[in-house]
Amino acid sequence: MPRKIRELIRDLETAGFVNRGGKGSHRKFVHPKVSKFVILSGQLCADAKHYQERAVKAAIEESKK
Repeated sequence: MPRKIRELIRDLETAGFVNRGGKGSHRKFVHPKVSKFVILSGQLCADAKHYQERAVKAAIEESKK
């Protein structure tokens, strides 16, 4: 069962990412130690896509270095 967008957002914020806003349902998360930003789109209750879950996991791993 895929995770929800709100769960990915919670994981990012727990890891120290900051929501910098976006247009519509898009949200841009940045972290000082991560070179790229993470963009999540969709409503909070929507199922996350596989590529969104991979992007969040990779960004959190990079922030721990």
